[in-house]
Amino acid sequence: MTIAAMTALTASCSDFLDSFPPYAVDVNVSVTDSVAIALTNGCYVPLQSSNLYNQRMWSLDIIAGNSEVGAGGGEDGIETVQCANFAADASNAFALYIWRSPWVGIGQCNTVIKSLTGDGNRTSEAIRTRSLGEAYFLRAHYYYILVRLFGGVPLILEPHEADDDTDSERASLDACYEQIVKDCREAVNLLPEKRSYSGSDYNRASRDAALCMLADVLLTWNPEQHYAEVASLCDQVEALGYDLSDCDFEDNFGMNAQTSREALFTVGYSGDTQYDFWGASNQSSWLSVFMGPRNSNMVGGGGYGWNLPTEEFMSEWEDGDLRKDVTVFYDGCPDFDGIGYDDSWSNTGYNVRKFLVSRADSPDYNTSSADFVIYRYADVLLKKAEALNEQGYTEEACEPLNIVRRRAGLPDIEDLMPSDIRSDMNTPAGKEWMREKIIHERRMELAFEGHRWFDLIRIDGGDYALEFLEGIGRHPTKERLLLPIPLTEMDSNGLMTQNPGY
Repeated sequence: MTIAAMTALTASCSDFLDSFPPYAVDVNVSVTDSVAIALTNGCYVPLQSSNLYNQRMWSLDIIAGNSEVGAGGGEDGIETVQCANFAADASNAFALYIWRSPWVGIGQCNTVIKSLTGDGNRTSEAIRTRSLGEAYFLRAHYYYILVRLFGGVPLILEPHEADDDTDSERASLDACYEQIVKDCREAVNLLPEKRSYSGSDYNRASRDAALCMLADVLLTWNPEQHYAEVASLCDQVEALGYDLSDCDFEDNFGMNAQTSREALFTVGYSGDTQYDFWGASNQSSWLSVFMGPRNSNMVGGGGYGWNLPTEEFMSEWEDGDLRKDVTVFYDGCPDFDGIGYDDSWSNTGYNVRKFLVSRADSPDYNTSSADFVIYRYADVLLKKAEALNEQGYTEEACEPLNIVRRRAGLPDIEDLMPSDIRSDMNTPAGKEWMREKIIHERRMELAFEGHRWFDLIRIDGGDYALEFLEGIGRHPTKERLLLPIPLTEMDSNGLMTQNPGY
């Protein structure tokens, strides 16, 4: 997929995506509410693909060391194995796949923004404002995926025209982040609150999600300059009515995710079998069938046995953590849908459990309509704890961290502190001790949801990732914390340069 192809319009489908036909609209013609909605719906479609949240994004936990590929052996999943061993090159399929879909989304977002800010716009103020907010949010999200995985990329902010030059230079990393932050702030200002949505609009971007994503971006880009704002953004999310004590951990996964009170932004699926399961317009979530234990017959389609938790990851569970039995299968764990777990189904002795859907809800491999939660409130609380701690407010950081731990059935973090730190938390030693606990909590709370890799590479500018990966027997250089620019892009774009080390 070259940048030149990024503006291809894709048929809209699933939930609100299914409600409107696809439109290929010249940006200079009049845009009505129905056209604006359909164009905006198209901005969401790449999120659903296996290139992003239906496989590649959660497969980053394999690269991060939480899990192994598993699957059918041989060449099955070899592209992910290569990345996890930091042995990929520019022909690697994982890098190619995860590069492609964001550009399609960016192109569609550019079309929406141009259409709704140009002459001939006849939309109502409410639809225009919401649709622009969605397009800015999603453009920021797609670029945010790209820059964390590939570094600086071309900044394409206008729709592609047929006679445009397709060669594009890479912008600097700072320039990319400046644009991402700008788009995030536009989205915060334009989008409605999530509680204003109902029915089929549940999966739309909201102000809640934009605040969360902006906090995430600022924790990643020059974070020491942004900790105070990150904490403020997290407070703004809380002020929208979120309360973790009213939210069950398990309600973020499988069929429950469609009604999660904790979810800020989700990718929706219809489970409609008229779409090709392996095709670009697939409308079944892959997570249950891909992560279901291989040969277990636990889930519709039997289970492919991907994403096998490692022994090192399993050793990180604290005694009494209620999230463990929701997150993973292990010898002696509770049954799933009336079926007991056999650890011989896995090469590591473990499988991911949190995304599985019962056969009653999804009887075949291509029938799951389970949402995938991208952002949720527990993540916001952990961001707040991190931002407070990094400012030296370690004592204040305890409360948002404890809210997450209490739901997990764990003791308050103060109970684990060495006595010298507990007597005076707001010290360099207290800050360092707490930093490790927050990182650990993020790992366990958000396991297999696609966050761990991004946490590893942002902390201490990637040095944390190198230290952790060395500790589990992997040996990347810092250059290899970025993926290679795909060979197809290098061949088709005369101005593209390759990342160092490839």
